Amino acid sequence: MGIAAVMACGLLSACNNDDLPPSAGFATLTGTVVDDTTHQPIAGATVTVDTVLTATTDASGAFKISEVPSGIADYTVQAPGYALIEATTNVEPGKVGQVAVTLDPHPSN
Repeated sequence: MGIAAVMACGLLSACNNDDLPPSAGFATLTGTVVDDTTHQPIAGATVTVDTVLTATTDASGAFKISEVPSGIADYTVQAPGYALIEATTNVEPGKVGQVAVTLDPHPSN
């Protein structure tokens, strides 16, 4: 076996370790975002989980984010003309977590 083959085997075996979470260690987070005053859905709101996973709400205010690491998930929701929301939820591996968010139409400055 040549040096390149030995290095390739070493690199491939390094990628197959138990440090990486299994796919069952992920969840999906879904929810809706509505106006706190009118209770109407907010389209185009940005939902961010753990600062890296994002989704934009559709016309019915709904969103879905897949592959959220299970456990405690910090998330923010923002939309133009509304106050930013920062919250936390717990998501279980292999399950769908659901949140309902209401945004204040009068953002604090």
